[in-house]
Amino acid sequence: MTQDAIRIEGLRKTYGGTGRTPAKEALKGVDLTIPAGSVFGLLGPNGAGKSTLINIMAGLVVKTAGKVTIWGFDQDRNPRQSRAAIGVMPQELNLDPFFTPRGALEVQAGLYGVPKSQRRSDEILKMIGLEDKAEAYARTLSGGMRRRLLLGKALVHDPQVLVLDEPTAGVDIELRQMLWNNVRRLNRERGMTIILTTHYLEEAEEMCDEIAIINKGEVVARDSTDNLLNHLDARTMIIQPDGDAAQLPQAPGVEVVRREDGALALNYRSGQIAADDVLQAVRDAGIRIRDVRTEQADLEDVFLELTRSR
Repeated sequence: MTQDAIRIEGLRKTYGGTGRTPAKEALKGVDLTIPAGSVFGLLGPNGAGKSTLINIMAGLVVKTAGKVTIWGFDQDRNPRQSRAAIGVMPQELNLDPFFTPRGALEVQAGLYGVPKSQRRSDEILKMIGLEDKAEAYARTLSGGMRRRLLLGKALVHDPQVLVLDEPTAGVDIELRQMLWNNVRRLNRERGMTIILTTHYLEEAEEMCDEIAIINKGEVVARDSTDNLLNHLDARTMIIQPDGDAAQLPQAPGVEVVRREDGALALNYRSGQIAADDVLQAVRDAGIRIRDVRTEQADLEDVFLELTRSR
């Protein structure tokens, strides 16, 4: 197995710049490596450059400069091999309404040059839960079924890398769970590298081993999910008083919020004040403590911190 599923070096993409159209730099020298066998999150606000990056990896958009290597294949020197190594489930429901699911999978397999004897249409239809709709026209399928079919199309050539672009946008909980079960199985049993873009940050926090955050065409953070969550030293201490807390605790750098249930939320930064000192401020205010717990920043906090200041 190659060590890196994806290696991107100095990747740039500029749109426009001809005639009266001003140039727009969608990607500004992106460097990124994605380990083989990982579940990797690619996050960023709208217009950050995620879709451009995915489309370049998939061979759908021509880069302006830089180097892209997919499963050891240089995209410029070995375009067919690099494209065969990656499957993309797009965000848009771009299906021919007059194809059946089985027909769509067969055509897609043919486009990738998969011999008929090696095609896995029935296996894929069963995996995505469309075996009973195999001969139905795509136009009769629900939105969730169409999204499942897009996943199937991305898998027909058994790629080493699977890109999921907003796969659960607008789908119900049941379909979302089915999708994630399939993704976990592909990653665990086949060692398939999964690249995920999503606006549901709790999904990325739960699913991904590592995450890169893109903003304005640049990678502003890239680390393990755990390390990113530790990036912020923001903490919240939740105090459940034993009785009334008439006087609120006071300490430099500590914000106190009284919650509707009577609990006190003390927001602070661990780099500025220790948890013991926060607790001491509570005691100094004459508050008896019935229960105490602390909360750390979640991925949404990290995301907002890294994108809003740039």
